[in-house]
Amino acid sequence: MPAPDNPPVPQRELIRREDAVLERIAAIVGRHSIPKGEVHVGDDAAVLAPFVGETLISTDVAVLGIHLDPALFPLEDLGFKALASAVSDLAAMGGRPRAAVVAVSSPPGTDLEELHRGIADASAITHCPVVGGDLTRSKDVSVAATVLGETPGRGSVLRSGAKPGDVIFVTAPLGRSSAGLRRRREGAPLDDALVVAHRRPWPRINEGLAARHAGVHAMMDLSDGLALDLHRLADASNVGFRLSDIPVAPGATQDEALSGGEDYELLITTANIERLYAIYANRGLTKPIIIGEVVSDAAERTCNGGPLERLGWQHQL
Repeated sequence: MPAPDNPPVPQRELIRREDAVLERIAAIVGRHSIPKGEVHVGDDAAVLAPFVGETLISTDVAVLGIHLDPALFPLEDLGFKALASAVSDLAAMGGRPRAAVVAVSSPPGTDLEELHRGIADASAITHCPVVGGDLTRSKDVSVAATVLGETPGRGSVLRSGAKPGDVIFVTAPLGRSSAGLRRRREGAPLDDALVVAHRRPWPRINEGLAARHAGVHAMMDLSDGLALDLHRLADASNVGFRLSDIPVAPGATQDEALSGGEDYELLITTANIERLYAIYANRGLTKPIIIGEVVSDAAERTCNGGPLERLGWQHQL
């Protein structure tokens, strides 16, 4: 009689395997110091000290083959992007990260340690400790990252606060991530600067904190492309806009800057330009770039005099 494709494994052996995997993962993501009185990975739930100001919560899911091409990038990049993109949502509110929980679904044989090394790298650069999570079997590899943050002092910055007369800024030239994906498809190495921008996005936490302290009116991160996300901000604020400049990153095209997505730069509106510049300069941050202005007519949404179409990344659900 032929052996079954999936022979039964004793329950004790399954538990031993799962515990061993969890121990290795805990060692990978637990490289940070734990504040006194808090409990992170290893118990039924994490225990955190009280939050200061408003509490922020956001979740992002990254799926292998959708958010990352496994033929072009290592598995650890999926883990990095999942956590980094979730932390970017905190940055877009002017928040600082406090903790993350990460749930991974994957088929048998997935290198979970490699995946969690990417998560640990993102945790380290964003100072967002992974305090718990979950593992389960599935047909596809996916990473669900839930992040918690806080906004001490002034309240969180929403995308719904833009006002007519505000100046519109972005924190850097755009299109690097999309250009990096194109270059990787053309054969560029993983350490190419633009390829790194795609596989290892850097959430603008310090820039978001500075913008909130400057009292900006509205803010969001550019995850799906300027030409789509700016419309979303305008929809939420019931305003229009006139774009006068599209800052294109070296090596990128204007189309990539407008609609490429995954730049994770911040889109900011404020009437107090000098205060924003002063706080950025005082904190050693690169001065944000003016790209246009907010107008009262919600139907007026132009770029260099012509209508700006809603172009960017949208999931087909």
